[in-house]
Amino acid sequence: MADKIAFQADVSKMLDIVINSLYSEKQIFLRELISNASDACDKLRYLALTHPDIAKASGAFKIIITPDEKANTLTIADNGVGMNKDDLINHLGTIAKSGTAEFVKNASENGSVCELIGQFGVGFYSAFMVADKVEILTRKAGEDKAWKWVSNGIDGFEITEAEKEVNGTEIKLYLKKDEKNYVDTIYLRQIIRTYSDHIAYPIVLNLGKAGEETVNTGSALWTRNKAEITKEQYRDFYRHISHNFDEPWLTLHFKAEGNIEYTGLLFIPETAPYDLFQPDRKTSLKLYINKVFISDKIEELMPNYLRFVKGIIDSADLPLNISREMLQYSPLLEKIKAGTISRLLKELKKRTKDYDDYIKFWRNFGIVLKEGIYEDFKNREEIAGISYFYSTHDVEKLVSLDDYISRCGKDQKTIYYITGDDINVLRNNPQLEAFKQKGIEVLLLNDPIDEFWPQVLPNYKGYAVKHIAQADADMTWKREEKKADEGSLNKLCGFMQDLLKTEVGKVQPTEKLTTSPVSLTVENGQMSLHLERLMRNHQQQTAFASTRILELNPYHPLIIRLADMLTDEANKAKVEEVSKVLLDQAKVAEGEAISDPSFYAEKISGYILRDIA
Repeated sequence: MADKIAFQADVSKMLDIVINSLYSEKQIFLRELISNASDACDKLRYLALTHPDIAKASGAFKIIITPDEKANTLTIADNGVGMNKDDLINHLGTIAKSGTAEFVKNASENGSVCELIGQFGVGFYSAFMVADKVEILTRKAGEDKAWKWVSNGIDGFEITEAEKEVNGTEIKLYLKKDEKNYVDTIYLRQIIRTYSDHIAYPIVLNLGKAGEETVNTGSALWTRNKAEITKEQYRDFYRHISHNFDEPWLTLHFKAEGNIEYTGLLFIPETAPYDLFQPDRKTSLKLYINKVFISDKIEELMPNYLRFVKGIIDSADLPLNISREMLQYSPLLEKIKAGTISRLLKELKKRTKDYDDYIKFWRNFGIVLKEGIYEDFKNREEIAGISYFYSTHDVEKLVSLDDYISRCGKDQKTIYYITGDDINVLRNNPQLEAFKQKGIEVLLLNDPIDEFWPQVLPNYKGYAVKHIAQADADMTWKREEKKADEGSLNKLCGFMQDLLKTEVGKVQPTEKLTTSPVSLTVENGQMSLHLERLMRNHQQQTAFASTRILELNPYHPLIIRLADMLTDEANKAKVEEVSKVLLDQAKVAEGEAISDPSFYAEKISGYILRDIA
């Protein structure tokens, strides 16, 4: 008796988009099904390393494509690991919720839904683009029972126990009436050679009475000479392993020789994946040993800050029977990782010579790559050297640390930076005024990771890296403007400090302001205001909140006037009012929330009204 099971709601929604949307490349379904068959063979091949008997009945791994013109069906069969009943329900009746939700969201916004298939783990469902019904016959390696899964892609699926002599999976597509071209052997050859020529297993076209024909070259692409591989072949292999439809921004194919030998074929995508910042996202390189697939879950193969890199590493020096647990502690794997990182960073350094091209990469992955400055002690200066930032030098153009150094004056031995949430707010931060006056460039850092990497990179090529709050001694110079009387200024600082003591720890004069009356900062060495905001937004504890300092510009007419007014007790109430407004003004400039917005709005409106009356 058949078990009838409904699709989850998100799967039904996703299938509706897949089946009823318009596609420019429907034939991609065949690439996805062949790719799944190849993965099934990879998995069984890996299991056979430790359980040799499990694959004895399989024979040589291959993928067989059988078109039936009379019945208008197309069957894709493999002799890989196969599935049992639970696998069919879990893999074909549900999808990870976040992935499905993202697929539906992106599909609704993206006219070319085909570009999203595979990327969200929905490659199998692309079969319903061309089929009214899909039937799966499968048997899992090492198990006796076989199962049949049938669905029309609309109202769920049925599962029944079935008969199958050997392990593996057969997927039969009952093609729609207007999709007869998918039983045309000439067209099928073209699709296979276009999308799947690099598959390591033979893809065999079953021609019926005419026999069988192996269509693909069947060789591991990374083992071939680079001179023999076309740009299109690299692109197709990238699309195969990444399930993306974009072009690779970077292709790096290399062979390392010496104490340890290994081959790498690595790609950096042209576009960022949807889950780049998901907490559980890990690196996704595939590890092969002598062309035998081992795992795509070896986190020790690539650091997390390079998690956007796709590709494979194949080594002849690792033992075939090595376990995933042993790989975690393998010194050979550590050497492969170090060598691979070095090659990638050197290649990225070369690409910086084309600024416009490199910035395309940087806008996609720069925020992730900068994590390496903080995490990778060995390579942090090299990573910093290929990192780009906004600065006060140019409104639009991003600059490197080397660009910054090239513009430093002969006496400047410090790279200055400021952190915040928004570039436009940062550009107008009052604390930059003295730097602008002296012609000193400041980096404007607005990514969360920018709060952390300067802590572990105190120097770059002999230049200290400092937050502008640490630059008091560097910002003194002879000024000709009128300055508040020192005694009156000290009295004003004490008055404001007592008045505002619930919100600031200190009120003090500064030489860093030129046009603004006040600014808000923190004690040197304490957590920045930007970092505090980040922690609050992520509901982190702020028990060690920084001491806020309200800095006064002793040259500003408003501060001079307030200092003079305070000598008369009758002016005390007005000085109190203006002091509170000035603190709010400093908060706004720093991106901080105002304690009493209605008070601030009322007073500002009153000042404007008096000015225009």
